[in-house]
Amino acid sequence: MKNLFVLLVMTVSFMSYGQTITGQWETYDDETNEKKALIEIYKTNDTYFAKIVNSYKSDADKVCDNCKGSKKGQKIRGLVIIEDIKKDGDEYNDGTILDPENGKEYKCYLELEEPNKLKVRGYLGFSLLGRTQYWIRKQ
Repeated sequence: MKNLFVLLVMTVSFMSYGQTITGQWETYDDETNEKKALIEIYKTNDTYFAKIVNSYKSDADKVCDNCKGSKKGQKIRGLVIIEDIKKDGDEYNDGTILDPENGKEYKCYLELEEPNKLKVRGYLGFSLLGRTQYWIRKQ
């Protein structure tokens, strides 16, 4: 009985350890539900970032004309859109997300709702004033 309990605890801990936000995620258009982009979330030290790997809606050479600062004029493909996210319990927060369509930057938090479904919330000021998208892990 003790061995069965230890096996159960190990299985649960491995399952929860395996759930991470890193990897590739597909985004979908809010209005048409068409596949929009492929995003890669990666970790550097204890901080998470995300970049656009591929855009399904625009050509490969499109640049971010509306972006500000060093991102202005950068190609959409390869553009880092999420920066400085830190894990805090079940949420990942305290970072920013860039909307390359309008060049605006928002506060951001991420939450893994299911192993293959990521809640992405961009907001101004308070998280009540914002927009939520759900990204699906690329299989």
